[in-house]
Amino acid sequence: MSDIETRGSPAALWERLDANVSERGAGPLSRAGEGQGEGCGLSGKPWSLTPTLSRTGEGARGDPRETMFDRGEEGSRSGVSRRALIAGLGAAALLVRPRKALADTPPTDAPAPPEKPFVIDLAARGRRTGTAGGTIRTLIAKARDVRYLSVYGYTRLVGYDADLQLRPDLLERVDVESGVFTFTLRQGHRWSDGHPFTSEDFRYYWEDVANEKALSPEGPPAFFLVDGKLPKVEFLDPETIRYSWDRPNPMFLPALAAPRDPLIYRPAHYLKTVHARYLGKEAADAKAKALKLRGWAALHNRLDDNYELNNPDCPTLQGWVPKTRSPATRFRFERNRSYHRVDTAGTQLPYVDSIVMDVASQGLLVAKTNAGEADLMFRGLSMPDIPSLKEGEKAHRYRTNLWPVARGSEIALYPNLTTQDAGWRALNRDVRYRQALSLAIDRRTLNNTLLFGLGTEGNDTIVSDSPLYSPELRTLHAGYDPAEASRLLDSIGLTRRDGSGIRLMPDGRAMELVVDSDGEAEMVLDALLLITEFWREVGIRLVTKPQERTNLHRRSIGGMTVMVAAQGLDLAVPTAIMPPTELSPAQPEHYAWPLWSAHVESRGKSGEACDIPEVQHLLDLDRQWRHTDDAERQAAIWREMLMNHAQNTWVIGTVAGALQPVVGADRLVNLPKRALYSWDPTALIGVQRLDEVFWDKAADTRAEAR
Repeated sequence: MSDIETRGSPAALWERLDANVSERGAGPLSRAGEGQGEGCGLSGKPWSLTPTLSRTGEGARGDPRETMFDRGEEGSRSGVSRRALIAGLGAAALLVRPRKALADTPPTDAPAPPEKPFVIDLAARGRRTGTAGGTIRTLIAKARDVRYLSVYGYTRLVGYDADLQLRPDLLERVDVESGVFTFTLRQGHRWSDGHPFTSEDFRYYWEDVANEKALSPEGPPAFFLVDGKLPKVEFLDPETIRYSWDRPNPMFLPALAAPRDPLIYRPAHYLKTVHARYLGKEAADAKAKALKLRGWAALHNRLDDNYELNNPDCPTLQGWVPKTRSPATRFRFERNRSYHRVDTAGTQLPYVDSIVMDVASQGLLVAKTNAGEADLMFRGLSMPDIPSLKEGEKAHRYRTNLWPVARGSEIALYPNLTTQDAGWRALNRDVRYRQALSLAIDRRTLNNTLLFGLGTEGNDTIVSDSPLYSPELRTLHAGYDPAEASRLLDSIGLTRRDGSGIRLMPDGRAMELVVDSDGEAEMVLDALLLITEFWREVGIRLVTKPQERTNLHRRSIGGMTVMVAAQGLDLAVPTAIMPPTELSPAQPEHYAWPLWSAHVESRGKSGEACDIPEVQHLLDLDRQWRHTDDAERQAAIWREMLMNHAQNTWVIGTVAGALQPVVGADRLVNLPKRALYSWDPTALIGVQRLDEVFWDKAADTRAEAR
């Protein structure tokens, strides 16, 4: 067994770190530990959060038997309850002003890096150590899109690195032994407002948010459940938290590394000021009504804003702190001086001091980027924009990097096996019908038309960068063979045709297949125009029905769709420890079987029970994955589920391998020329670490000299 931790740094580093932090306006750092922090355990050997490599019961901090942070300890010898004591201390902290610090001594609550920061060895990863300063400009299509900074800023308790290995990030250490997870926080870590980040922030989330019906009516998120049971949660000391289940919970750590952070901690010192448990319900409701809100829970939700990033007052642990309230057309974020990552030279990250987001019309994003109005741009750009973006590179001194999109298929077709229409339901459930539709698609033409011939044709499956990939997953039943497609349709009994050559269904209706689609996805709509012609050749009339995204989901879960056209597999570059949920009805609102998904999600209270053995087997395999932390067994389960999909064509893939333009100013350093781009697991560009990007000031000097 091995422990998983980030280590400190040599003594000389801390002297440099003190100097750098002082220059940038933060307090001094104390020394802690030795060694290097990037990817090594105590032995100096590389570590991994893969469960089979990370089990340990050793080194956990704190004694769970006697501590005021122990969840089971409800009272004390004095008769004062733990909750009352915490509330009293919190109130006192809010009422008492800190004494004015000496001129040469930072106040104890001043923002500063942790005493044991995460030390980043950039040179070991082929990157340059940077210099601090500067602003990055970017563009967004609507004000709400500021929230994506919390995605690609990618500050997590544990997170994936560029090689998709799971590592501690905010946490100094994670110890895993079967179903027991012990988290160790970084000594001296602070929120952006300078308040200590401690186990109290985890306790507040668990007891006062996740298990507070007014704030979380459904209770804690699903990844906390193992066989329907919640964990035992202990707060062993201010820097140690333990979650215990009776069996392994392989969903837990990957959920914490997700593109959307579940935030299983909250700034307790800030949110207690409006929580009914600490303020009293009457007083808390009065505060809310003064702001014309219905109750204290609505006010709490408005202030609790570490994802939407619309509340500049909310303390954060992320790299940049919001400084602008909505509504606005320009949003500014400034560097978090309490951020937990530093480089080997002692410079605190992020290097860039501020990020500015300007709101622009979606139709103008490409033109404004071409005109040099953004220093970093990727959301809102797509592969067809590449020629236009290339045109502006020389004049406006930027480069258009092309990152492969890790998605199962750019356009996928989802026959709804749970549609309310009995005739179409019977056809959609027939594997011959699904394979006939797949064989009738000329993917080469789609590739040439939509992806300039650079894509990969075939099924909706994982990409070759995944260690779980095998070529047959992409090619099985995915060639272009309209003659075989016609033969399969004939074998089903679809031999009758109307006067226009369209086949007739068994109930006599013409095979006019309505395909719902996301009206905002231009590439999907363009692909459907071509697929309409391909399927017309085998006697099926395709009718496209673009929908607003919310309405599309509503129609799907209501069983009103017959087929949906959308993007394919999101998690298309998985490792064994990532959940295979998307491959079965365990995935909520899956377009291929929405009513089965609803049945699983509601635990039988809604939807329909799955009644197809091959899909039932997918559900069983998903359960098996959840019940083991053996990476080899998890990999075998992944491969079996992927082959099940390839053999049964539950989803009809077309072409994958689009290129995502990632535009960066010439002087931006440490932005890769090529990297995988996806929502999950890379969090867009998140795993490439925006906090390590910096402005090359020397390049400015050289340009001026020329």
